[in-house]
Parts: sequence; structure tokens; C-alpha cells
Amino acid sequence: MSNLQLRVISAVVLAVIALGLTWLGGLPFRLLCAVMSAMIFYEWTRMSRSAAANELGFLPEALMVVFIGALIAGFPASWLLPLVVILTAATAIAALVRNTGQWEASGLAYASVSGLSLALLRDGDRSGLVAILFLFAVVWATDIFAYFVGRAVGGPKLAPSISPGKTRSGALGGAVGGVVAGLILAAVAAGGGNLALLGVVALVLSIVAQAGDLFESWVKRRHDRKDSGVLIPGHGGVMDRVDGLVAAALALYVIGWISAGADHPAQGLFSI
Repeated sequence: MSNLQLRVISAVVLAVIALGLTWLGGLPFRLLCAVMSAMIFYEWTRMSRSAAANELGFLPEALMVVFIGALIAGFPASWLLPLVVILTAATAIAALVRNTGQWEASGLAYASVSGLSLALLRDGDRSGLVAILFLFAVVWATDIFAYFVGRAVGGPKLAPSISPGKTRSGALGGAVGGVVAGLILAAVAAGGGNLALLGVVALVLSIVAQAGDLFESWVKRRHDRKDSGVLIPGHGGVMDRVDGLVAAALALYVIGWISAGADHPAQGLFSI
């Protein structure tokens, strides 16, 4: 079996699981977000943890467990957001005192915000469901189109020092594919709505998703890793699979927060 076939099979299985839990929403979806956050934190610390960072003991893991418990319990944004700030600050201060570097704190913040953004976007209504489906459509289409357009067209590299395989043509193809997929999803699931605005949002999410992919590639290169893990056949680790998704989720959450508030962000763009 080729690597591409393995990637496709893994992607389909993960997509089915993600879509099923997204449809259910509520506790099942929060559990998905919690598991994702835990795996991101595990892979991040596995890549970046130095011998000096061991002096922090299990403090970062204990603080991550606190966040995961709050996320699963369904705490509102007014609790979750300050909690992430407090837990990250506590880890950063401990690392400063022990002079161990700030990778633990940044990993906790990255993992926590990733799960928080998705969980709060989903909320418990139809608007939240459409918001997550819109996010999936844009990010997945961006990945697919960037891969195939990049291979077919080639051309100048996008960021050769970070990710040598990515091309500018692939980035452009991914952005176009992401916008088209987002607009189709919005037209079908949200009854059209403000397609011009949603097209702009889709473009922003596609760009941010590709930036998130590059960011994770930079983190891996910084620590001489090819993949963040080995859990997903053909893809590597969880971070390798969701790097663009979590970046775009944060962007969509911020956009929704500005338009409708921190607790029900999807209602600002997808009022149904």
C-alpha cells in the first residue's frame, strides 16, 4: 500500500469519527476536543522537553488535566479563557524560576486554546454545527487542493527553510479550493446567508490554516523532528493532522467572538 493510499484511508476514518461526534455535539464533541488537546500537549512536550524541563516534575501535566476537566465539564468562555491564562502563567513562572525555557508553557497554551476554540464554536445549536462543518470544509479542501495543485503545477517554494515540499502554487490552489468548499457548505447548510462575507471568512481561514501548518513545521524543525508522533498511519501524529485546523478554529472563534460574543460565537456568522 502506497503512502498516499494510507493517508487517504486514515483521513477518511478520522473524518467519519470527527463528523459523527460533531453531529452529536455536547459531551461527545467536548470529549473529542479534550482528547485532541491532550494529544497535542503530549506530542508537543515529547518533542520539546529538555532534561532541564524535567525539574518541573508533573506540574505541566497536572495543569493540563485541570483544563481538560473544565473543558469536559462544559464551563463557559468566561471561565475557560481566564483559566487558560492562569494555567499558562503558572507554568511560565515555574519554568522561569527553574530556568527551563518556555516550551512547556507555550505547549499548554497551544493545546488548550486548540480544544477551547473548537468546543466553544460547536456550542449546542444548529449554528454551532454549521460553523464546525464550515471550518472542516475550508480546512480539508485547503489541504487537498494544496497537495494536488502543488504536485501538478510545482513552481517556487512557499517557505523552503521551513517546509521544502510546499509550493506557492499549492498555497494558491489550497486557498481557492478552501473558499469554494466553504461557500458550497454555507449555501447548502446555512441557506446562503451573506455569501460575500463568508467567502472572505473562508479565505482568511484558508490562509490561517496554511500558516498553522507552517508553524507546526517550524516547531518540528526546531526540534529536529520529521513528525510530531506516530499515532496516525500515513500522517504521523495528531499535531501533524490538525495543525491547520486548530489555527483556523482559533481564527473563526475570534471572528465569531467579535460578532456575537465569546460564549456563542457561531451565531454571529451562522444565525439559523
